[in-house]
Amino acid sequence: MHAKTDGLQHRMTPATWGLLALLGLIWGGSFFFARIAIQHVPALTLVLLRVALAALALHIYVSGRYDIYSELKARWPQFLMLGLINNAIPHTLIFFGQTQIGAGLAAILNATTPVWTVLIANALTHDEKLSLAKISGCLLGLAGTAVLIGPSALPGLMQSGSNIPLWALLFPVIAAISYGFAATYGKRFRGLAAPVTAAGQLTASTLIMLPLALVIDTPWQLPAPPITSVLAVLALALISTAYGYILFFRIMSRAGATNTSLVTLLVPPSAILLGFLFLGETLEPTDVAGMLLIAAGLVVLDGRILPLRRP
Repeated sequence: MHAKTDGLQHRMTPATWGLLALLGLIWGGSFFFARIAIQHVPALTLVLLRVALAALALHIYVSGRYDIYSELKARWPQFLMLGLINNAIPHTLIFFGQTQIGAGLAAILNATTPVWTVLIANALTHDEKLSLAKISGCLLGLAGTAVLIGPSALPGLMQSGSNIPLWALLFPVIAAISYGFAATYGKRFRGLAAPVTAAGQLTASTLIMLPLALVIDTPWQLPAPPITSVLAVLALALISTAYGYILFFRIMSRAGATNTSLVTLLVPPSAILLGFLFLGETLEPTDVAGMLLIAAGLVVLDGRILPLRRP
């Protein structure tokens, strides 16, 4: 059974690549929308709005199809875990990080997700084990992460214009690790329709974030955000989350955890372009070098363009 599943999950058709490219564009936009919204909406409240509005939209979209409520009832512990590690934890960490860093840098750090996915899948699954290509890709990706974080980890080497705190760089990396666990854990939902899995995890993450946001942020006491932030929140919830996760689980059911996590290779370019065009963001040479190392690692992990061995 594992051998058959492994053969299917690592086969990427042109249609699947098209879905992956679309998801990369949508999730690149999520860093852009979050960077706008986080200026006026606290991080926990922003996570709550993102997952709650997306969950509501998906429940309306499903509207009784796929026998969704019986699935939610039967699998609520699994959905709760998925919502925690695929939404609540990583979204919160990324949003807090984006209070100090731009959309492009946050997306680059998040691009280490496939590296962690490969390592976690090797430890926790039987059908996605490490190979020479995967080990080499992981080392390149980790080297890229070290280049990005290194200058802030050594204050004496910091340039005078670089005042980014270390935690702001580490939070998106920890979020990427959480996504790696989620990609592996999410394989157990392969038999469910993508909208059901997406609605289930977003409903669960809404329940997790609701008391945290209410107690810590007390959002009813906050001033009303400007219209740009409101529109950014709506785009973040409906486009980058509700529709994005439908695509995510559809791709995972076709291509497996590792291939699906390659979407993070496509996220930074769109996030960087949007940040440059609309937010005036620029990248330091070390940021570009780190991105190139991570991208090289993901290409090696994919194994199609630069195969390390031929059959």
